[in-house]
Amino acid sequence: MAFYVVQFLTGLASAASLFLVASGLSIIFGVTRIVNFAHGAFYMVGAYIAFTLTDRLSGAFGFWGGIVVAALAVALIGVLVEMVLLRRIYHAPELFQLLATFGLTLMVEDLVVLIWGPDDLLGRRAPGFKGAVDFFGQNIPSYDLFLIVLGPVVLGILWLLFQRTRWGVLVRAATQDRDMVAALGVNQKWLFTSVFAVGVFLAALGGALQIPRDAVHHAMDLRIIVEVFVVVVIGGLGSIVGAFVAAVLVSELNAFGILIFPKISIILVFLVMAVVLIVRPWGLFGRPEAPARRTPGLTVNPWRPLTSNERLASLAALGVAAALPLFAGNYALTVGSEIAIFVIFAVSLHFLMAVGGLASFGHAAYFGLGAYGVAFLAKMAGLPMIVCLLLGPLLGCLGAAVFGFFAVQLSGVYFAMLTLAFAQIVWSIAFQWVSVTGGDNGILGVWPEKWAASPSHFYWLALGVATLVTIALRIAVFSPFGYALRATRDSALRSEAIGINVKRMQWTAFVIAGTTAGIGGALFAYLKGSVFPDNLGISLSVDALVMVLLGGVETVSGAVIGAIVYKALNIWLVSQTDLSKLVLGAFIVLIVVVFPKGIVGMLEMLAQRRKGSSPPGSTLLAKPIGPAE
Repeated sequence: MAFYVVQFLTGLASAASLFLVASGLSIIFGVTRIVNFAHGAFYMVGAYIAFTLTDRLSGAFGFWGGIVVAALAVALIGVLVEMVLLRRIYHAPELFQLLATFGLTLMVEDLVVLIWGPDDLLGRRAPGFKGAVDFFGQNIPSYDLFLIVLGPVVLGILWLLFQRTRWGVLVRAATQDRDMVAALGVNQKWLFTSVFAVGVFLAALGGALQIPRDAVHHAMDLRIIVEVFVVVVIGGLGSIVGAFVAAVLVSELNAFGILIFPKISIILVFLVMAVVLIVRPWGLFGRPEAPARRTPGLTVNPWRPLTSNERLASLAALGVAAALPLFAGNYALTVGSEIAIFVIFAVSLHFLMAVGGLASFGHAAYFGLGAYGVAFLAKMAGLPMIVCLLLGPLLGCLGAAVFGFFAVQLSGVYFAMLTLAFAQIVWSIAFQWVSVTGGDNGILGVWPEKWAASPSHFYWLALGVATLVTIALRIAVFSPFGYALRATRDSALRSEAIGINVKRMQWTAFVIAGTTAGIGGALFAYLKGSVFPDNLGISLSVDALVMVLLGGVETVSGAVIGAIVYKALNIWLVSQTDLSKLVLGAFIVLIVVVFPKGIVGMLEMLAQRRKGSSPPGSTLLAKPIGPAE
């Protein structure tokens, strides 16, 4: 019994730090609607700066002063980031803000390695809390007891801040309806800046307080950010009490899951997240947000099929790509095959986002399911490669059909978070079901047959499939189904009024996108010769989002350019410099600031200006746009 009590208290200690980080993210997202992917980076920087200060400053005052100063220093960095970067893109689509914070995360990961080195750093023990308390033969670290007390204290301070101050009232009002707050004359710029500073301070404080418990390393940002997203979703956006309760729930599930359900311990948290989103999308303590007030058509430009000249240019570009084996070496062809596969992956997500208006944070699940489908058929059933390529993606189709049924019942960020939960459930199954998937060791030996084994032949196969998939999806965009799907994107209410079954249309688009991603995953399995759980991971889902946004989510085929630019640049930078993430992150941030509509979107805007036509915004304002263009 004493052991379980100690395990429970350990979970509470972990919940304190998780609550600090999650409450900061909840406040920031609740007010600014920024999915701050860099929140984990601020947590990590807080830990690194606190390690440096506490290592150089002696005594209890030096340690605790270093913790607070580190959090304040990172909060100041957060203010600079908000004023210099995020304030420039508040009027851009919300997902572009995600892209900017992702670029910032990449930069920070390389910067901490450059400053502090790649090795794990062990912080000093907290003065006054170096011992342990005996509890019926079980030792409880006294620092854990300190954290257990600190969590409710911070909760109380935040509650007083948000309930008893004018600033807190404004923050709570902005969380519910920021448009109305702006209409009342509140200076939103400084409200956003102050909220961002408080949120970053809490994240950095959570990281700083972890140095006596855990080693500081350059991958701790990604480890914490997924759990923080889970806590924020379960607790409710903008709810501090919800963040505290959810942090305790998640930490205790992690503490006891490994003891009671060792084979599904990782899945438990994401199952709870999925159930909460399905039953109560706005979280346990959250409230339904006010509907967004926007003029229909302001952010969606009318689309048109390619002109004759554009088709000729596309054929010429395809011809040049097909001729690559005539003058390129094996390495270049392998890179070209990978780029072609990621074009398939990117256009599948782009179809869901741009045409269906559904932003998925877990699209890698269907890419990975397609890869595992091929691996199962090739290794366990021994089927020929061509049969595996035809049947393997059906596993991605099945996953999309099941998960999509639940996901399309939601919209906006709740839809995105539910897709993330489903993707993490699939990843957890692949990681822990060792007897079937091989776990972290993966499934090896998935090699192409002789007819596609050479780099040139496989490149032509990947390029051909990517071309067919892109053409098929583009045809679907301008088909009656595509027009109806765009109608649901622009106005679900009007679509229902004219007889369109919105949920069925969205579910169909979800299945099409998942199946297409599975095709890319099937080819990827043969390209690499193996399949691992990482093929289902959140980092790959973020890569897909980056490719779509980089090309331009408001364009028809911007994902093609986005995938080519992102993957080519990523692969080239890795081979040229040890600071590839720093350069790539800076490039992403630059693109977001300079080209807020993406590369293709900006090129289209420049082309319209050269022709002397009015900007898309003025055209849309001058003439109402119907539900289907």
